[in-house]
Amino acid sequence: MKNPAPAPPLADADDAENPTKRPRGRPRKTEVERDDGNRRQPLLAAAAQLFRRKGFAATSTRDIAAAAGMQSGSPFYHFKSKDALLYAVMEEGMHAALARQKAAVQAPGYAELNAAQRLRVLVQVHFEVLLGPGNDFVPVMLYESRALQLRQRKLMAQLIDEYEALWTQVLLDLHASGKLRAPVRLARLLIMGALNWSVQWFDPKKSATPQELVDAAMALFLRDG
Repeated sequence: MKNPAPAPPLADADDAENPTKRPRGRPRKTEVERDDGNRRQPLLAAAAQLFRRKGFAATSTRDIAAAAGMQSGSPFYHFKSKDALLYAVMEEGMHAALARQKAAVQAPGYAELNAAQRLRVLVQVHFEVLLGPGNDFVPVMLYESRALQLRQRKLMAQLIDEYEALWTQVLLDLHASGKLRAPVRLARLLIMGALNWSVQWFDPKKSATPQELVDAAMALFLRDG
């Protein structure tokens, strides 16, 4: 036979006299705290900007919260630690880059382009990822990856491999046509390294236009004829 259910606890006298008194237990979130709970994307953007400008080690969660207009402890509503926030920034950057690349290669007419034209599309999209609006995410991935834990590095490597897979096929086609003389694997590493380094020196007020960057990259990577 089952034990009878326990009787409900008696209400405190104070509660009976003051029915509007807040019930015991976890306190309700303030309006500011509820707003903080909906600000994951601004938090990621602020973290990416600070990690890029100041470096991961020199950036505190208090710095990030202030930049996002949040309370100092609010980042921990979303992420367990600053390390977890760093990985989230890198993951966000790579997913955005993958989405832009896939949109480009799935666009009407891309499949009909020759290998050199397809490479130009990939180079242009990559420059847009590195140098366009909201461009702090991928540079953080490029220069702060040593701060990741081993498991996080492996997950990030999978995203990078997925991103570079379309480049490999284009480079194989270029090598077969004789336009790319270097071995494909080395060519991919050198091309990606050259493009990625642009985040260190490119200044839209002093440097070339994005289109001029694409033209120069194509002239550098491929042989004429």
